Amino acid sequence: MQNDQFVFQPVSQPVLRITGSEKLFPVHRIYCVGRNYADHAIEMGHDPNREPPFFFQKNPDTLVTGNGDFPYPSGSNDVHYEMEMVIALGKGGSDIAADKALEHVFGYAVGLDMTRRDLQGEAKKLGRPWEVGKAFEASAPCSDIVPASKIGHPSSGAVWLNVNGKERQRGDLKQLIWNVPETIAYLSTLFTLQAGDLIFSGTPAGVGAIVRGDEMHGGVDGIGEIRARVV
Repeated sequence: MQNDQFVFQPVSQPVLRITGSEKLFPVHRIYCVGRNYADHAIEMGHDPNREPPFFFQKNPDTLVTGNGDFPYPSGSNDVHYEMEMVIALGKGGSDIAADKALEHVFGYAVGLDMTRRDLQGEAKKLGRPWEVGKAFEASAPCSDIVPASKIGHPSSGAVWLNVNGKERQRGDLKQLIWNVPETIAYLSTLFTLQAGDLIFSGTPAGVGAIVRGDEMHGGVDGIGEIRARVV
């Protein structure tokens, strides 16, 4: 389309880099799974039993790529890190069968679900949506995507995060309450998934606050690592 067709210049397409490729991965939507590790559910004051998964979204333009800085957001005094494996879909659909779900996965990345915990907590008490606590600018730092064709589909491997060199989170993908195929299958009953969708798969226990000047360094074994400085 010609630029003169718009009343202002459209925003650019959010993308992630792909390891070993010059091509880019265009991001459509970002879905996040809530409380998908039992120990994290417990630390947040919830029953860890295997209840149906629930989801919230972040906007694609909340991504921070290339190990960029994380700007401490306004309106909050209690911002938390949540280290996660990220599933990148290369094919979409509705009502996807769990035994076919991995065929829809392009690859995997690692990401941080940054959270304004005080604003999220207030929204919970009032029975309001979580967007104010979850979908703010720069709330989704994410690494490059590693294609599944290179690493397969990890079902085990440490999920960890250090802050200023000290370990804060450590779990394992095998501790996921809802694994990758089950998550995709369930999510596809609620939304028509598309190529370019990202799914942040949940975080293990150990979430906590960061302050300006902190250095976050985390990863998922077998997939990759991410760094972000809080500014």
